[in-house]
Amino acid sequence: MKGGFLAGLAWRSAWNRRFTLTLTVCSIALSTFMLLGVERVRTDLRSSFTSAVSGTDLIVGARTGSIQLLLYAVFHVGAATNNIRWSSIEALERLRGVAWVIPLSLGDSHRGFPVLGTTGDYFEHFRYGEKQPLQVREGQRFHDLYDAVVGAEVADRLGYRIGQRITLAHGTGEVSLGAEHADKPFTVVGILARTGTPVDRTVHIGLEAMEAIHVDWLAGAPLPGRHIGADDARKMNLQPKSVTAALVGLQNRAAVFSVQRQVNHFGDEPLMSILPGVALDELWDVVGAGEQALLLMSGLVALVSMAGLMSVVLAGLNERRRELAVLRAVGASPSHVLALLALEGTLLTLVGMAIGIAVLAGCVVALGPWLQSHYGLSLQLARPSLMQWLLLLGLLMAGWLASLLPGWRAYRLSLADGLSPRI
Repeated sequence: MKGGFLAGLAWRSAWNRRFTLTLTVCSIALSTFMLLGVERVRTDLRSSFTSAVSGTDLIVGARTGSIQLLLYAVFHVGAATNNIRWSSIEALERLRGVAWVIPLSLGDSHRGFPVLGTTGDYFEHFRYGEKQPLQVREGQRFHDLYDAVVGAEVADRLGYRIGQRITLAHGTGEVSLGAEHADKPFTVVGILARTGTPVDRTVHIGLEAMEAIHVDWLAGAPLPGRHIGADDARKMNLQPKSVTAALVGLQNRAAVFSVQRQVNHFGDEPLMSILPGVALDELWDVVGAGEQALLLMSGLVALVSMAGLMSVVLAGLNERRRELAVLRAVGASPSHVLALLALEGTLLTLVGMAIGIAVLAGCVVALGPWLQSHYGLSLQLARPSLMQWLLLLGLLMAGWLASLLPGWRAYRLSLADGLSPRI
C-alpha cells in the first residue's frame, strides 16, 4: 500500500468515528494549549520584566530586600519600608564615577495608576528594552509645577488628550474621594509612546509637584484646619525632603561594585544598592518553582490526553476487528495494519495540536490588551521558540507512541480471528 493511500484510509476511518474521537481531540487540544500557553506566558513575562529597565547600573533605596526594592522602584509594585533623605541623593551625585542620578518619589495614584515624581533627567537617561530612550508621542515633557506626562496605557484606557485636567490621590490603588488632592489639579501636557513596560501605566509629575500636593498633609492625611491652595503652594520652598528610591548611571560600568560598596556602607543613613540584572535573577529563582509546577501540571494533562487516546483506540479495536480483517483479506500486511493505527493516532494528535494552537493564538489576540492594561504583561503573537518547538515535537511523539500499543495488538490479530463471528 502506498503512503498516501494509507493516510487517506486512516483519515476516513477516524472521520467515521469522529463523535467518539472528538473528546480525545479536545483533550489533546487542551494539553497543547496549556503547554504552549504556560511557556508563552513564561517567556513574555521574563521579556517584559527584563525590558523594563536597561542602562541603569544601580538602584538605590532604603535597606530592604533586593527583590522588594526592584519591584517598587521599577515596577511600582508594593511599597518602600522607608524613604531616603534628599541629602543622600546629593551625596550620591558627588560620588566618584557616578554620571547621573534619577530620584523617584512614589506613593500616590490616579484612578488606580501609580504616580511617579521625578526630574527632567528621567526623560534624558531612563532606558528600556535594548537601551531605547523614552519618546513623547504627543505634547511635551512637564515644565510647569502642575504639568503631568502620562504613559500610553493611561492615556488610551482613560481616553486622555493633551490639556486634560486630572486629579491625583494619596495612596496606591483605587482610593476614595476623601484621599484626593482635588485642590491641586494637574494638566496633561504629554503622552509617552508605548514601551511595553510599567512606564505605560504611570503618571509622571515633577518632584516639586509631589511636594506641593502634600504641603498641607501629614502622615497620609490632610492637616485639620490648614489648607494651602495651588497658587499659594507655588510660592513655597518645594525642595524635596526625601524620595523613595533612585536610579544611578555610572561613567564606567567597571566601577559598579566599587560604587555599590560605597552606597551600602553609607554613613549618614542605611542605604542599599542593587544591580537590576542580579535582582531579576533572584526574582526568577523565587518564581521558578511556580513555573516548574505549571509546566508539570500541563505535562500531566498531556499524559492524560495520550492515555485517553490509547484507551479510545484500544476500545475501538473490538468493533473494528472485521474492518481490519477485510483489509488483511484484500492484501494489507500486518505491518500495514500497524502503520494504519499508528497513523490514525498521529493524525488525531496533529488535529488536537492544531486546535490548541489556534485557541491559544485567539486568546493572545483577545486577552493581550486586557492583560497589558491590568497587569502590564505584554503577550505577543510570535514565532515559536525552540522550547515551544520541542514541546510540540514531544506531544507529537507521545501521540505516535500512544497509538503503537493498539497497533501492535491489531498486528497480532489473525485474519481468521477477524472474519470469524463471535458467539
